Amino acid sequence: MDWFFTNENVSKGDTLTITGEDAVHITKSLRMSVGEVITLCTKDKTELMCIIEAISSDGVTVRVSEEEECLHEPTVDVTLYFALTKGDKPETVIQKAVELGVHRIVPVLTSRCVSRPDAKSAEKKLQRYRKIALQAAMQSRRGIIPEVSPLCELKAAAAGLDAYDVSIVFYEGGGAPLRELVRPEFKTIAVFIGPEGGLAPEEVGLLISGGGKAATLGKRILRAETAPLAALSAIMLITGNLE
Repeated sequence: MDWFFTNENVSKGDTLTITGEDAVHITKSLRMSVGEVITLCTKDKTELMCIIEAISSDGVTVRVSEEEECLHEPTVDVTLYFALTKGDKPETVIQKAVELGVHRIVPVLTSRCVSRPDAKSAEKKLQRYRKIALQAAMQSRRGIIPEVSPLCELKAAAAGLDAYDVSIVFYEGGGAPLRELVRPEFKTIAVFIGPEGGLAPEEVGLLISGGGKAATLGKRILRAETAPLAALSAIMLITGNLE
């Protein structure tokens, strides 16, 4: 069943009109018609089964026929801090991270980042990243749209590490196995991944001095766009969210 999000406060028996890009997607891309069913997910993670009652130039009007709690969200909120990589690699990371269950994504600028957009380009990229996160959340039937934060410096990202149950710094220089750092009952986890050239030693030191724990993803060196997805998959497995 096709999945959309709404900010409206509606419940069983209510009607609402879907407008904008979602309405265009329903009518033009999906070619849906009156009588077909879609799912709307609300801000409080409630799934609404909705029957299309009318389609017009103003939008798509639906009636809520059933409602139930959305059970698709992981038990752990993972914030992914990933150093900005070249080209469209960040788009792939964001898309797949949302599918895997990430809660928040923060692009970070480090000393070895090749991509260093100016303010105008960074804002344009942010809007693109947020749209990708929305589309991935719809495709994977998430209960939320994971937040994509503006690009920030590593020092700023390192300032709030004590807010998490554990903050993990994946570093090719070695560290503890994930199973020694992550426990199934954890509710909040931060993950730091470096750029193509890796995190500089002093940057790893900054994160560790702020409370981060160095970790390894095995004996092989993973690409910058592979490491965050491997890390998320492993964390979701350890916390019981791939079962």
